[in-house]
Amino acid sequence: MNPPLFETDSLSALFSPRAIAVVGASSSPQKIGGIPIDYARRFGYEGALYAVNPRAAQVQGLPAHASLRVIGEPVDLAILAVPAALVGDALEDAIAAGVKGVVLFSSGFAETGAEGAAAQARLAARARSAGVRLIGPNCLGLMNLRRNVYATFSPAPGVGRVAPGRIGLVSQSGAFGAYAYAMARERGVGLSLWATTGNEADVQLADCLAWLAQDEGTDVIMAYMEGCRDGERLRAALALAQARGKPVVMVKIGSTDLGAQAAASHTAALAGDDAVYDAVFRRYGVLRAHSLTEFFNLAHSAAVAGRPQGRSIGLFTLSGGVGALMADDAAVEGLDVPPLSDTAQATLREWVPFAAPRNPVDITGQVTNDLSLMERSARLMLDDGRFASWMGFLAAAGASDAFWPVLRELVASLRAAYPDTLLAISTLLSPERRAEIESMRCLVFADPSEGIRTIAKLVRLPQPGEAAAPLPAAASGATIHLPSGTLSEPEALALLERAGVPVVAHRLAHDADAAARAAEALGFPVALKIASADIPHKSDVGGVALGLQDAAQARHAFDRTQASARRARPDARLDGALVARMVGGGAECIAGVHRDPVFGPVLMFGLGGIHVETLRDVSLRVLPVTREDALSMVRELRAFPILAGARGRPAADLDSIADALCALADFALRAGDSLASVEINPLIARSRAEGGCVAVDALVVGRSGAPAPH
Repeated sequence: MNPPLFETDSLSALFSPRAIAVVGASSSPQKIGGIPIDYARRFGYEGALYAVNPRAAQVQGLPAHASLRVIGEPVDLAILAVPAALVGDALEDAIAAGVKGVVLFSSGFAETGAEGAAAQARLAARARSAGVRLIGPNCLGLMNLRRNVYATFSPAPGVGRVAPGRIGLVSQSGAFGAYAYAMARERGVGLSLWATTGNEADVQLADCLAWLAQDEGTDVIMAYMEGCRDGERLRAALALAQARGKPVVMVKIGSTDLGAQAAASHTAALAGDDAVYDAVFRRYGVLRAHSLTEFFNLAHSAAVAGRPQGRSIGLFTLSGGVGALMADDAAVEGLDVPPLSDTAQATLREWVPFAAPRNPVDITGQVTNDLSLMERSARLMLDDGRFASWMGFLAAAGASDAFWPVLRELVASLRAAYPDTLLAISTLLSPERRAEIESMRCLVFADPSEGIRTIAKLVRLPQPGEAAAPLPAAASGATIHLPSGTLSEPEALALLERAGVPVVAHRLAHDADAAARAAEALGFPVALKIASADIPHKSDVGGVALGLQDAAQARHAFDRTQASARRARPDARLDGALVARMVGGGAECIAGVHRDPVFGPVLMFGLGGIHVETLRDVSLRVLPVTREDALSMVRELRAFPILAGARGRPAADLDSIADALCALADFALRAGDSLASVEINPLIARSRAEGGCVAVDALVVGRSGAPAPH
């Protein structure tokens, strides 16, 4: 039996240690080896604290020990603040002393090149064999704000500490982590755990996510990622957070052009590294932030308000212009702004004859003469529309001391009456007043557009108790082993047809007479394409003839395409020609699977033809997929109205597309590591009356070096 993917008990020695030792301890509170001791003493760490320095008698008032072994007491966490050359001996000392976790500040490992990477690998293997968890090397350390654990040499806590809270923050970058810590302090965001993972010799960002997902003191997880080398581990951590109802807000930097790796397939180039990460994040309900401001807005808002119960929103304003702005923003973000009932609108006009009562509701500056209008109008809206969210723009009224009691009572009253509604206001408040409003689970925004965008993203969080998406598993049916390299189109179509993908009626012909007979048997008109595993793009060499209407045209097309291909590619092996029935009507689509280096097989679907090249309108899912996933892929295309029957065209049979995508995904899983990519281009999406979707052209590439199944 395999060990559990995440050993959270062992991580607790790192993140919540009862005894800490600093190896390389310094008497100077400004040096790397002195800062953790200074913080522990100054900030009230209640566990045992030890200094290890064989050349000193005491360090910052603590007795100095020559080694970890001579301490003679249990040590959960050892902080190694020594040069890279001394790390190996320090780790052996920690293992001998029974230390459970190590924070390794030292640089000079994988970030320096091949020699450093080899040294890091040896270090990680030694720690793993001894059951010691290691975070780093080349990291800034960690902090547990609830336990006053400051296993870091970052100067940020020395400038001012972040208050303990219920948001965990993990960063692969120490510099980003330190800046984010400072931002949390400035914005009044409380943290449970702060951790940086550095080179990730052992503990990865995913391990930290999994620990926070199970930490009772953490409600929301923030993470900064530069890359991932273990996609399955990351997916498992995100699935765990999803299952535990812990929102994850992620900043993922970096975008890699995989076009050079695409070879004969559009699929990888269209997917792209960053797009695959996006697909993974969507699958597990991760909110992706694209700026530091958005990073903190989303995390703090998720902690304060949680997920709205739907997409509907009631908009209340004291300014018609801002109301229109909020409505526009809501439409762009996909929120629903339904109008109030005629009865409710009539009541609002009775109260304020010149009000705009539809939604947004604008009661104008009349509120100055009757402060009760705000609460009466808000209650009327929420009773009438039962909106999932309600947002009120109150202009600069929040800055008024006279208005503050009214605002506070408004929020308290609405929260008591509508406990399940996401409440938000946009106004100017002091940090203290903002904190009081947020303590009532009401969001506060200076910018109303920022508020709308944040609420729209919160809607994307998974529902409480929503089942986690499945991790890769064995596919149904027998294992398929593909030979290395590109298969011929007849071979590719045959494989996909056996896998359950509907393919066009076709025959393979080895001479002109056979091509004519095949065309007559299939029924005219037909298409003819050279069959060659060496020429994936046949039209580039004049190897395609379309709309052939009789046997004579089929004979001539066979001879002409063969000759053209030989002139263009004299080195290529030609295996005759594929004769296929022409498929009329429908919309050209593209479907494929490529192997992402981090997450494995990724399913792609989009509109084909010129659309795929110019619009890059595709949707992605990391395998495996459910049938609902497949339908969602189709529906989320920007060009979905074309498939749904725009301008009187017959609607495509979505069920047949979903079935084809599931069959394609199953084929990819059964092929396993032997598959480099598979692509259907075009997959003609037709109406149900026309027979549903059908694959017209297919390209399958086997992965070189993949081991054959035993």
